[in-house]
Amino acid sequence: MASIFSKIIAGEIPSYKVAEDEAHYAFLDINPLAPGHTLVVPKREVDYIFDLSDEEYAALQLFAKRVAAAQLKAMPCKRIATAVIGLEVPHAHIHLVPINKESDMNFANKHSYEPARMAQIAADIAAKFE
Repeated sequence: MASIFSKIIAGEIPSYKVAEDEAHYAFLDINPLAPGHTLVVPKREVDYIFDLSDEEYAALQLFAKRVAAAQLKAMPCKRIATAVIGLEVPHAHIHLVPINKESDMNFANKHSYEPARMAQIAADIAAKFE
């Protein structure tokens, strides 16, 4: 059965897309820790990030680096933090979270934003993606 992320990638479930290439997809987390919190996933469904081949893992990290650079330009923050937890969805993914202090990475403090704000944030980051 396809993961929710595979359904998002296929367009079966809507998302706030930030960036995409032939092998990766980046979209806003719907329950973000901060505005601009983005998930970066390989299009190939693999449950555990360390089960990716070395080439796939390296490519995912390099794609995430490009997304993080766009976030840093688009979002008011000091850094883009990363986390790989991988328990909530059986599809490898990287969290990229704009932060100003370490406590901004507390996964117990999730938020929700209006769809118009989410769409604007996604557009702002996408516009900076190179």
